[in-house]
Amino acid sequence: MQFALAEGREILARTPTILEAWLRDLPDAWVHGTEGPGTWSPYQVVGHLLHGERSDWLPRIQITLSSEAERRFAPFDREAMLREHADTPLPDLLRAFRNAREDNLALLSALDIRETHFSRTAIHPVFGEVTLSQLLATWVAHDLSHLSQISRTMAKQYREAVGPWRQFLSVMDR
Repeated sequence: MQFALAEGREILARTPTILEAWLRDLPDAWVHGTEGPGTWSPYQVVGHLLHGERSDWLPRIQITLSSEAERRFAPFDREAMLREHADTPLPDLLRAFRNAREDNLALLSALDIRETHFSRTAIHPVFGEVTLSQLLATWVAHDLSHLSQISRTMAKQYREAVGPWRQFLSVMDR
């Protein structure tokens, strides 16, 4: 599927609602469970999404669209949420994420991005040259990836409880 901004926006606009419906008012065992050492809980994923919303996607889009000769992205701290949001109640994180996403989608609309802008490039600190289209598609895929991660993490909380049905639940061993 080729990237289309209008279609991508549809996913980006729905992510906060999905997270709120899914996670709000759940017991801590669901929200703070992980897949094991070094993995993230659904709570931490929401913090990560919020951090990215505040410091990654729109700044990088603006850099890519700028007329500056040097269009280079700053590195992104993928684990900043472990420090920044360690004690924030989940309802507050969800609300902050919703507000940040709504603000970013409004800013995205104000940028009036056209398909002719999709080939604009900037320099990523790891990948080198990337296009605006790749960046925008990654924003959408990033949301979907983390929704999948939350689902997998929550399913694994019942890994042993499902008994022999585990053989039919491939998510349990991913």
